[in-house]
Amino acid sequence: MERLPGFRDFYPEPLPHPDLWSAEARQYLFGKWRAVARRYGFREYDGPPLEPLELFTTKSGEEIVGQLYHFTDKGGREVSLRPEMTPTLARMISAHERSYKKPVKWFAIPQLFRYERQQKGRLREHFQLNADILGESAPAADAELIALLIDVLRSLGLTDRDFVARLSSRNAWHDFFLRHQGDAANEYEFFQIIDKLEREGPESSDEKLRRLGFSLEQVNAFIEKGEPTAELQAILHDLTARGLKDFVQIDYHIIRGLAYYTGPVFEAFDKKGELRAIAGGGRYDGLIKLISGGKVNLPALGFGMGDVVLLELLKERGLVPQLDAGLDVFCLIEDETLRAESLNLIQTLRTAGLAVEYALTPAKSDKQFKRAQELKAAHTVRLERVSAGSLKVKIKNLQSRDESMVDAAVATERLCANRA
Repeated sequence: MERLPGFRDFYPEPLPHPDLWSAEARQYLFGKWRAVARRYGFREYDGPPLEPLELFTTKSGEEIVGQLYHFTDKGGREVSLRPEMTPTLARMISAHERSYKKPVKWFAIPQLFRYERQQKGRLREHFQLNADILGESAPAADAELIALLIDVLRSLGLTDRDFVARLSSRNAWHDFFLRHQGDAANEYEFFQIIDKLEREGPESSDEKLRRLGFSLEQVNAFIEKGEPTAELQAILHDLTARGLKDFVQIDYHIIRGLAYYTGPVFEAFDKKGELRAIAGGGRYDGLIKLISGGKVNLPALGFGMGDVVLLELLKERGLVPQLDAGLDVFCLIEDETLRAESLNLIQTLRTAGLAVEYALTPAKSDKQFKRAQELKAAHTVRLERVSAGSLKVKIKNLQSRDESMVDAAVATERLCANRA
């Protein structure tokens, strides 16, 4: 029986085939995401993978239903697997925003689901780092979020030669739209055309723009000028002060297709231009008010960074580290009369935080030692009864081949010190 199309199995290292997905690589990525987010003062949250369908149609309209895994549950409720995390965040903060001092800085690592056509860098499920700041309207919050995005990628070994954060503004495009007497009823359609400029041919884009009273020439002139608005200039000044200027550029091609964005928006891309966006986000100052039915009105901004494109980029740059789990200790039980005492030693070592394996059933010495090597154990230990009848532990470093004999009472301390 095969897995569903667009979904993934995650195998422990070493992988049976290089095209398979690594559970260790996923955990490596999650560890980096969590470590950097916490350095920035973000707190982790989570929500249910199944939500009322209305939560997503309220934000995105009925047209999103075709992209969702949705169904009627046994209670007669219309529900959906979450395609994104921001509506869940908006629902959660709307319920309890008075319990948290502002600004609220939260992150999550959800698994998200969309029923759509598979393509390079996009599956029907993925994991994603979501980071959001709620309750702050100053450009300093936008700069803080972009700095977090940059530092997450830098923590993975990527540099300004590998990626760039392209910064734009919905407000700038709104002003452009008004200056050219655009019909307010067509503004979202106009934004959708801008969002697809780099993916569609110029003739098609020009035809669509002219139907709305614009021309591709006008639009391209605005993009090429690339003059930052006051809010974008404030963000750039903040990032320059942090030493992160080389990671950011103004690029009005970026507008973000989702309707709820309201101000500065940004996307991170690999500089070779071979992959989809690594991450993207921006301000959505009206979403919490919408989700809460007008009861809560908080400025907000956030970004999402998916694991699929990011892992592809890290593999291409040779930045995925050696991920074989390895063991701290393999306990050799060569004398079955000492199995009970060996189990006691194993439990003591594990309680101390060491990763320990052993043969569950009696096995020859050479077979046990071979297993220790296969599992990349750093040390083997073996209990031996000395002449006086007391027990000693023989510790062998499998890299240096050095051996030592110690009392059982100090074996744990010695092995923990070696690991440190």
